[in-house]
Amino acid sequence: MRHVAIVGSGPAGFYTAEALLKSGSVAVDILDRLPVPYGLIRFGVAPDHQSIKAVARRYEKVALTPGVRFLGNVHLGADVSVEELLHYYDAVVLATGAPLDRRLGIPGDDLPGVVGSAAFVGWYNGHPDFADLAPPLGQPDAVVIGNGNVALDCARILAKTPVEFVGADIVAHAFEALGSSAIRDITILGRRGPHQIAMTPKELGELGHLDAAAPFADPDDFPPAGTDNALDPGQRKSVELLRGFAAAPPDGSKPRTIAFDFFAKPVAIEGDGRAERVIVERTALGPDGQARGTGQTYAVPAGLVISCIGYASPPIPGIPYDEALGRYPNQSGQVEDRLYAVGWARRGPTGTIGTNRPDGFAVAEAIDAALPPATYRSERDGAAGLDRLLGSRGCDPVHFADWQKIEAAEVAAARAGAPREKLVRVSDLLKAGGH
Repeated sequence: MRHVAIVGSGPAGFYTAEALLKSGSVAVDILDRLPVPYGLIRFGVAPDHQSIKAVARRYEKVALTPGVRFLGNVHLGADVSVEELLHYYDAVVLATGAPLDRRLGIPGDDLPGVVGSAAFVGWYNGHPDFADLAPPLGQPDAVVIGNGNVALDCARILAKTPVEFVGADIVAHAFEALGSSAIRDITILGRRGPHQIAMTPKELGELGHLDAAAPFADPDDFPPAGTDNALDPGQRKSVELLRGFAAAPPDGSKPRTIAFDFFAKPVAIEGDGRAERVIVERTALGPDGQARGTGQTYAVPAGLVISCIGYASPPIPGIPYDEALGRYPNQSGQVEDRLYAVGWARRGPTGTIGTNRPDGFAVAEAIDAALPPATYRSERDGAAGLDRLLGSRGCDPVHFADWQKIEAAEVAAARAGAPREKLVRVSDLLKAGGH
């Protein structure tokens, strides 16, 4: 029997556990510092994208498989170290994701009113770390910096009316705050042009069907239409949607606007004690396809600035870390002997939820190669050793059966039309789970 510990209970962690189970002769413990599983599915996927969240049912089957344990409320560093996990387990997999916002690195990026997308998304998705964020929604203008799907999520959530959240699991504090929001004009800034966006057609298309917000783009930002043929089909469809936004006449019946401002590089955020405007430099693409400043600047009003420029995995004492890439350096998933990284902790924050499945299976294959399931005989204590250690430190893990109690309590507390009302305080989660 092989003993494997996976640190992180998001998609990458569960796909790795699923893959390890297929080869057999393995006991898997999935650890998480929060009392609840599923990571990005619970706290990253937009609350109005319930079909994507449905993948959690697949992870639930893994968690309920004999030989698999979920241990929530276990803090890496405080309750157990990677070194200790390597003592008790034959292999340790870092599936921590990339929960840290990257800083903009421009003057004023620390002003009140400037928030990272991990914090903003965590706020409306009920992440305990961001329950008290209280983003300023009292001014009419907001700026979203970035040209990926997370930027679209943030803009869409800001633009929706309360009735459009029927069926969503947006948490009560965000639902109420957004329902009384004064934001009317949302600008999405991107350093490059329409051909360089990282937005998918589905997410872009949703902006064209909002009840109270109309998207638009400047026709002058687009290259000749014939150049779209060089794009891959998905990118071509996305640009086609953007061209449609640019060609549509202004919709005066909708009180909110979502403006795509391309070739726009934020260089400073200004305001009297809080964010009031973003100073933007117009850019142009160089021969290498990179954006270069032209020296022309202008101001975009913004009482709220959401930065969607990327994420980083958390550094772990004693573990190699790449500051520039925000991940753990590895060779095909292997960080050190018996220590692996998977998902965003391995690759950096790229790809979709589904991208983590082949990634998790590849790391599981590497573990199988190093610890052949048919012949390897472990001399390590595995779960028994970890339980003794956690007990000596007063750590009371949340097991999957406890999570099921939490889930039942959230479903029972749901407002009309919502699938659940997430508990957002760790103390409340622990209480609901019987701790």
